Amino acid sequence: MSNIPAELSYTAEHEWVTAPNADGVVRVGITDFAQDALGDVVYVQVPEAGSDVTADTVVGEVESTKSVSDIYAPLTGVISARNETLDTNPGTVNSDPYGTGWLMEITLADASSYSSLLSAGDYQEKVG
Repeated sequence: MSNIPAELSYTAEHEWVTAPNADGVVRVGITDFAQDALGDVVYVQVPEAGSDVTADTVVGEVESTKSVSDIYAPLTGVISARNETLDTNPGTVNSDPYGTGWLMEITLADASSYSSLLSAGDYQEKVG
């Protein structure tokens, strides 16, 4: 069974999202389930800070020794930060998917959109 932290929200595309902070910023990464399915991550591409992103659209990719998977924007907003560590150490996504392996931060266009994401329980049902 995958590690699915209860305090996070999730997408059907196997991404996790933190609750918005006071500035409406969320942090996004891929789930333990996703990194396990991918295998050894060798390359991560996410948008530069300042890029506009729209919910449910492809904004980047994660490449592993097995395959390439798209990264989707879980919510609409502007990229406020990207995890520069992944440029030189993409395997961090495997070793710490919910910590230092985060992908990007998004300043939400509408903080209430966060409620549209899956709960940990809903995501657990999806991945079985």
